[in-house]
Amino acid sequence: MLSSFIENASTYGVDIDRLFLLITILVGFWFIIAEAALFYFVIFYRRKKGVKAQYITGETKRQKRWITIPHNLIILCDIVIIVAAIMVWYKVKQSLPEPDEKIRIIAQQWAWTFVHAGPDQILDTSDDITTTESLHIKVNTTYHFELESTDVVHSFSVPAFRLKQDSIPGRVITGWFNANKTGIYDIQCAEICGLGHGVMFGKVFVESSDNHKKWITQNLNENRGAVVADVNKDKPIKISNNNG
Repeated sequence: MLSSFIENASTYGVDIDRLFLLITILVGFWFIIAEAALFYFVIFYRRKKGVKAQYITGETKRQKRWITIPHNLIILCDIVIIVAAIMVWYKVKQSLPEPDEKIRIIAQQWAWTFVHAGPDQILDTSDDITTTESLHIKVNTTYHFELESTDVVHSFSVPAFRLKQDSIPGRVITGWFNANKTGIYDIQCAEICGLGHGVMFGKVFVESSDNHKKWITQNLNENRGAVVADVNKDKPIKISNNNG
């Protein structure tokens, strides 16, 4: 259902979409039944001449059935929803598949900074690539992300991935995703984080393996040339690449 409005581009997106569809069907069914009963009573038990209103206490067995039977059926539907939600939650949030690569995501007022592993596919080495507001990943690759915040609570959200994870200052939160469609998708901050919250956005570029290698090579070449002299300290400073 959600995929009709927002494209699904991750492996576990279909599980989240099915959960929302299940909730919509069960809740929608009882909404229709409740509204139908309401209008039935309003129309057929409206005020009529010569008919006195009755005070119904709901104490008889027949009257109690109008409460107990729907109540028990709704509890059964709630149990189905809870079980389905726990299964999806465990798959998305609790079980971490083995990663093919890792990335670091740093949130701050009001921008996203991404640290990509270079050709060695290992973070925190000399060939890491740092970008702002643009994340570049390979399609059909399982990524673990390390999410941090430098100031306040933010929320890393990629609607096309069905991904939303809060970032909390002082903590490193690990999550995962696997994008199964190439394309360019929106990154949002889904937590009010100050005056610039509305402009805290970015893009995730899901690329084929060949195109991703080309992007890495291009950025490494640019980084090699981005060294300037610091006249105050009289030593070279490496300028990180912030181009998408």
